[in-house]
This record gives sequence, structure tokens and C-alpha cells, in this order.
Amino acid sequence: MQVLVPSSFCFFLGLLILRVSSEALSAIKAEHASLPPRGWNSYDSFDWTISEQEFLDSAEIISKRLYPHGYEYVVVDYLWYRRKVPGAYTDSLGFDVIDEWGRVIPDPDRWPSSKGGKGFTEVAKKVHSLGLKFGIHVMRGISTQAVNANTPILDPAKGLAYEESGRKWTAKDIGIKERACAWMSHGFMSVNLKLGAGRAFLRSLYQQYAEWGVDFVKHDCVFGDDLDVGEISFVSEVLKELDRPILYSLSPGTSVKPAMAKDVSGLVNMYRITGDDWDSWGDVASHFDISRDFSAANMVGTKGLLGKSWPDLDMLPLGWLTDPGSNEGPHRKCNLNLDEQRTQMTLWSMAKSPLMFGGDVRKLDETTYNLITNPTVLEINFFSSNNKEFTYVTSTKSFKKGDQVSTLQSGRCVTDGTTPETHVLGLTSCADVKAIGWSISALDQDVEQICWREKLNKKHQAPFCLYKRESRLASDEDIVYQQQYQGKLHLSATDRSGFCFHASPKRKITSKDFKRGSFSPCRRDANQIWEYSHNGTLANSYSGLCATMNSVKAKVSSSGVRSWIATGRKGEIYVALFNLNSEKTVISVKISDLKNALPGQNLNEATCKGHEVWSGKDFGMIDKSISIAVETHGCALFVLKCATD
Repeated sequence: MQVLVPSSFCFFLGLLILRVSSEALSAIKAEHASLPPRGWNSYDSFDWTISEQEFLDSAEIISKRLYPHGYEYVVVDYLWYRRKVPGAYTDSLGFDVIDEWGRVIPDPDRWPSSKGGKGFTEVAKKVHSLGLKFGIHVMRGISTQAVNANTPILDPAKGLAYEESGRKWTAKDIGIKERACAWMSHGFMSVNLKLGAGRAFLRSLYQQYAEWGVDFVKHDCVFGDDLDVGEISFVSEVLKELDRPILYSLSPGTSVKPAMAKDVSGLVNMYRITGDDWDSWGDVASHFDISRDFSAANMVGTKGLLGKSWPDLDMLPLGWLTDPGSNEGPHRKCNLNLDEQRTQMTLWSMAKSPLMFGGDVRKLDETTYNLITNPTVLEINFFSSNNKEFTYVTSTKSFKKGDQVSTLQSGRCVTDGTTPETHVLGLTSCADVKAIGWSISALDQDVEQICWREKLNKKHQAPFCLYKRESRLASDEDIVYQQQYQGKLHLSATDRSGFCFHASPKRKITSKDFKRGSFSPCRRDANQIWEYSHNGTLANSYSGLCATMNSVKAKVSSSGVRSWIATGRKGEIYVALFNLNSEKTVISVKISDLKNALPGQNLNEATCKGHEVWSGKDFGMIDKSISIAVETHGCALFVLKCATD
């Protein structure tokens, strides 16, 4: 029997379906990164050399072994578009594969399914069929190769070459050579977002990623010392408009502070707050202060792009790895011992950092597997709250003398405020009050200095000064350059120096290598150009960050002990005790002191029952304090259930 339905009803039903579909999509997007993202990234084990087969083999293993533990993203790190041939390396030029619109596309020799303009479509389909989500690493702006080739710009709305003001626009029109990526200066540069063509190019990139089936983008060279709030903001807006939800991650985060991150945290889902982390104890130890600062600033799990936003302590370089900056795949074991690995995993989880495993999963040993899938640690990472550093601990260093064990009392892990200070140049958000403190000092009619006077102008201490440097113009290009940076300055250490103060590192470096503030030969480079404002700030033309002077306390009085605390969703109290010392240390904490970090909980007369996670030891009833000997660079993680009589 045929049933006739009024056309008005069909129209209403169509609107209803459209509305439901739209609301369903909004609901999916609203849940974006509601928990710290978790997955695997190819960089620590393959550098940039991974192939399609290696990636898919890894994805299949992850779907079986790690996905049940919440590891859902599989991410191809940088240079998937670079040909793996002699002469190709991180900052080489001329080896990338680009399409007719100047957009990088997968190297077909390493990614054969990309042939015929398919990009990552087939790879993404296979990843999705495994129940996983697919991610890629992308760079800032446009490739130097595209600018040199002067490719046309795609108008994503029309599918044709971008035209405006009666002419077609090309890569040379939008690329800003003075804003080349600091650690890959031959590779990529910013685009001019004041131009419609510049905006069209970036929009075409991210629309293409969505068409490929990408679920995660790791956007590099736009944050930290390379900050580009303009590009981050524009990309964030484009991602909001896409029909496909894409998680937005920023990397790296060298010299990031909470004040800087507040400018972008609401635009993204995760953002690196450190330089590259590798498998050295110095790298692990360097993450304690920065994780403490972001927790104290209430930046963990705040509002982000279509969901939440998470400070990222970088990937976990555990298991079978390669070397930083190498041109080869995995070939060695992690350099961290098991105690150091447990410390890293515990800190990352207590700080609720995204957990992105970096080791080769094809050679995933049981020790590493048990570490990264420990149920208590993963529970803390996802579901704990009130996570913060806890300073009310005491420590006693242990050492052997013959067959007798002696101890040395170290006291509470607090500072007394009398530690000697040194001062170093740094970078911060120009909205940060710590950026204010520069002033101009005229030496004579021809020479001027810009000096940092705030808090340093003591009776017998000269202020730190930089000299304004005159540009000597010789060509038309010099004149164009002067017009672009009119009113802005080169600054040198002396009035005759050919070395100018620059704001950004020249290579991709690890956290332990970074030195704040440096000088290099003067040249046309936006990271060497500064603008002085009469409000006392000195802004850099590359990143938009402002120079400051940071006070750094000498490491002479630290006990080498740190502690974190958090609460569980069932009322548990998690206490992590970390030994950063070079000798075994007994660390203690009073149950009554836990109330200082957990307001609202009456723990004065509490009795707790607890166990330590890594040793598996059951401590039974604990009525006064916890005390445990922690190995060098190791940690103890307690789960307490407390009650008052």
C-alpha cells in the first residue's frame, strides 16, 4: 500500500534530521579532549623516517595492546612529506613533495597508498578500522619549497586559483621569509594572514586534512619561543568550522610560562610546556618546576577548543628508541633506568599530562608495557582531581659506611628565601607585568641604549643594557626591509658589535640545552628585530613575545625531594614522593599535613590504610605518617583511604 506524505511534513522531517545531526556533531565536538589525550607518536622511535607499512604495523599492535588502556591516537610525526634519499635531513631544502597548490603531501615512496592524490585517506581508513584515531604533525605556515616554486594558492570555496583585486595570488605573495621557523629555517615560514590569499592557503590545508580523515594535528613552530598567536587563532577558527572534529595540539613549548599559555590555551586541546624531552635524567628532572607552575596556575583541564585544554609534558621516550635528530629508525634501549622511568610516568600522570608513548611498539617489552599500562597510574591521569605539588615532606639521606647504614637529616622540602640569585634574559607574554622594565638611555647624540633597570638598579650594580644598532642600507631589498620594520630595532651587546640579540633558538633542542637570551650575527631575520614601547616593554617581531630579566636561584639549598598529591574519584588520596637526589633517601610525610593540600578534609585525627604502587607493599593502617626509602631518582606512589573516628 502506498502512503502519501504531505510535502510540508517531509520538509519538517528534513529540518528535524538536519537539526539532530547538527546537534549530534556539536555534542561530539563538545566532548573534545574531555580527558588528557593518550596515544602513540612515531618521533621517539623513528625520527622522520617511518614508512606506511611500519606505521600500520604499529597501529595494529596498539589497537590490540594499548587501546584497551585508553591509548587511542596514532600520530605520524614530522617530515612525512620528505623523500628519504641521500642529502635529506631535518633542515634540508628541495626534498619535499608538494601538490600543485604548494601544500605538502605524503612522500609516495614511503606512503604508497597516497599516490593519485589520495594523501593519507587510505591510511586513515585503516587506522579507523582498528578503532583508533589518526594524527599528523604539521609545520607553521607554508614550505620554503612552495615559495621558491611560486605555486598558485587554492581558493577552497571555489576549488580554483585564488583571485582578488583582479589578479591571481601565489606562494611568494603570502610567504614571510623573515619569519622562517627558527629550528627549520630552510623548511617553513609564516604566511601573511592580513591577506585573503594567506588565509585561503591555511584554510585549504586544514580542509584537506579533514578530507583525508585526520583526527589530530600537532602544530609545530608556533608556540613557546616561536609563538604565533595569529596563526594559532586562525587555525583554531578553521577547525571549529570543519564537519570533522580534529584535536589541536601545539609543539614545542621551550620557555613557556603560564602567562604566555593563557593566551592560547582556550584555542587548543593540548600544548607543550617544555622543549623536547628525551631519555636522560636531566630532561625528566627539568619537568618538575614547570608542571608545578601550571598546576598552581589552575591551567590543567581548562576550557579549550570544543572541549578542554591540557598542558603537555611531551612524549614518553621509553622502550626501544632512536636518537634525537637522527635519520634512522629505532636501534637502542631507553637510557633511563627503571626507577627513573617510574618517576617520569608518575609525574606525567600526577600532573595530568597527555600520555603519548614514543617507543617502538613492535618491540614492546613487558617491563615497559606494564609501566605504561599500570592501572593506578592511568586512573590518576584520567580521573584524579586537586592535583598539585605538596611541600610538607621531610627527607633523610641514607649512605653506607662499612656494613652500617647511617642517615643525614635534610629537613622539610621548602626554601628559606636566602638563596643567591642570578639574572638571565628570558621571554614572556607582553601582557605579563614581568615584561615591563626597559627604558632608553642616551649616551651621546649618536648612541642610545635600552636598559633593564627594574629591580636591578642597585647602588653598586650597573643595569643590563643593549645598544641600538643602525642599519646600513645598500640595495632596494634593504629599503623594503626597512619599510617593513620601520621604527623597530636591531640590538647588540656593544655599540660596535656585529652580533644582535635574538629571541628564538636556531635548532630543535632539548629542555636541558636551552639557554635564555643569545646573540648571533646580525641579519634580516624577524627574531632579531625588536620594538621598544614607552610602557617599558621590548617586543620581538618573530614571536610577539617580550624580553624580560628572570631571577634564577642557585641550586644550593634544595633537599632534592619533591612530592605531589591528588584525590581519586572514590575518595582515595594519592601521594607521590620523588627522590631527585643522587643517593637513596628516606622520605616522610605526616598524615595530618595532608590537610594543607586538601582543604575541606578533616585529617587531624585520621587513620589511613594504604599501599605503595611500584613495590606492591601493603602498609596496613597508618595513623601518624608515611615513611619510605626511595631509590636514587626513583619515586614512591601511595594510595590511601582515610577515615576519622
